[in-house]
Amino acid sequence: MSKIKVTQVKSGVGRKQNQRETLRSLGLKRIGDSVVIEARPELVGMAKSVSHLVAVEEVD
Repeated sequence: MSKIKVTQVKSGVGRKQNQRETLRSLGLKRIGDSVVIEARPELVGMAKSVSHLVAVEEVD
């Protein structure tokens, strides 16, 4: 299964509670943090829901 790299580029401060919780669920705590996760539909959807706060790229 393919993997994606999710990097937080903007802060979650001042955002809605569900967006902050989504960042935390993805494993992101602060700006610059990156995680490599499997590209499962539920995780891709989480990344898309906070797409204005993160950068997503495919990893081989």
